Amino acid sequence: MRTTVELIAHKRDGGALSDAEIRRLIADYAADRMPAYQMAALAMAVFFRGLDDRETRTWTEAMLESGQVLDLVALGAGRIDKHSTGGVGDKISIPLAPAAAAAGVIVPMVAGRGLGHTGGTIDKLEAIPGYDAALSIARFTEIVGDVGCSIMGQTEDVAPADKRLYALRDVTGTVESIPLICASIMSKKLAEGIEGLVLDVKVGPAAFMDTVERARELAEKMVAVGREMGKRVVAFLTRMDEPLGRMVGNACEIEESVDVLRGGGPADVVELVEVLGGAMVELARGVSFDAGRARIRAALDDGSALARFERMVAAHGGDLAKLPRAAGETALESDQDGVVTRIDGKELGLVAMSLGAGRQRREDVIDPVVGVRVDAKVGERVTRGAPLATLLHGQGASGVPGPEHLDRLRRAFTLAPEAPKALPSLIIDRIG
Repeated sequence: MRTTVELIAHKRDGGALSDAEIRRLIADYAADRMPAYQMAALAMAVFFRGLDDRETRTWTEAMLESGQVLDLVALGAGRIDKHSTGGVGDKISIPLAPAAAAAGVIVPMVAGRGLGHTGGTIDKLEAIPGYDAALSIARFTEIVGDVGCSIMGQTEDVAPADKRLYALRDVTGTVESIPLICASIMSKKLAEGIEGLVLDVKVGPAAFMDTVERARELAEKMVAVGREMGKRVVAFLTRMDEPLGRMVGNACEIEESVDVLRGGGPADVVELVEVLGGAMVELARGVSFDAGRARIRAALDDGSALARFERMVAAHGGDLAKLPRAAGETALESDQDGVVTRIDGKELGLVAMSLGAGRQRREDVIDPVVGVRVDAKVGERVTRGAPLATLLHGQGASGVPGPEHLDRLRRAFTLAPEAPKALPSLIIDRIG
């Protein structure tokens, strides 16, 4: 039996690890029998040498088996979740889960927090006073059974090896490894006791994956791993050139999500809710994608999706009526007439983060009311003096924008005399 050092060197030199070796390494790391510096070395070896399909599947299974796998069979058939690789303004899970539940899907969703310029679903939901995302497995299961959906944060019991490894990758420059991303996402999601999964792999400067090629590679690997583990998995490549919707922040994104659940909201957010939700209904209920999408649209139109969301929030202890508001607003006015042709979503997200809407370090405290409203989206015409965006002030002095924030925000917008002939489609491709 090769030692840990020998296995690290073997992967460093391009060799493949056996299933037994991978399982031993992950088990040792989860049980503190393998020091962090050795796992950091192994992660770096994987970053440069990769994992083949068999290794990726086994790595995923080993992390999944390091903790509790939920048994939700008693809730019935049709247990489908959705996962997004994240981006600026990505609030889709918040209206999607209740809309899918209203359309007949059972949605047990374990979501994450934000770090850096991309926000986290749990941070957004915790902007609702009283919302408890740290549920016991028993309470989570009870809410899913009663409401049809629940969104909670990752617990210590679900894929603990991944939780430790993710934190290590974050500080060792190995986050971008596609096999490790795949194993991280799939181990957490498959621990939820689901039968199927819809993946939203975002592409563009406001997303984690900046090229279609890398996004496709990740999507194909996740679909393959899920299917090999007996799950129905579909992935969509979706464009993330500008922020999703008009709101970037936490409380403001809850407000925008409620607008969508009332049958309104920005067209791009609505389209993704319908597309991803349609695929969830397709997998859960065995109908066509078009029929699934129609059910999602009906749930948004007839108020049943909003009713599910209100029930879910109440079950988590939240009070939507007490959602906090911004302490003030500062508008960024256009200095010319023209059409917005580009918005640097990453820069916009960084501005919001610097004012308190996100974290630079895990221990940072988020101000729920800080945010940015995008007043002019790509393709929209503005006149000189009209607002391009509006900064939403936080409660403290650090949440009030200064000239440097407005300057950075202005640089995020590109204007031209005329609009482009055609805007690119939001949905790039479907895989699986």
